[in-house]
Amino acid sequence: MAGPETDAQFHFTVIKKHFNSHTLTGRMNCVLATHRNTVLTVLYFKLRSKKTPAGKVT
Repeated sequence: MAGPETDAQFHFTVIKKHFNSHTLTGRMNCVLATHRNTVLTVLYFKLRSKKTPAGKVT
């Protein structure tokens, strides 16, 4: 039968259960994790404290 695969066809354990390329839910989790990581990286670099150079006197 040609159609979308169901979760019952695949037996995954641990992290493969949530991040796999065989199911729509698994693909969605991979995309969401990638987007979250990108956003957190950008926020980290934007919000981290900016130190002034110690030797600069005007």
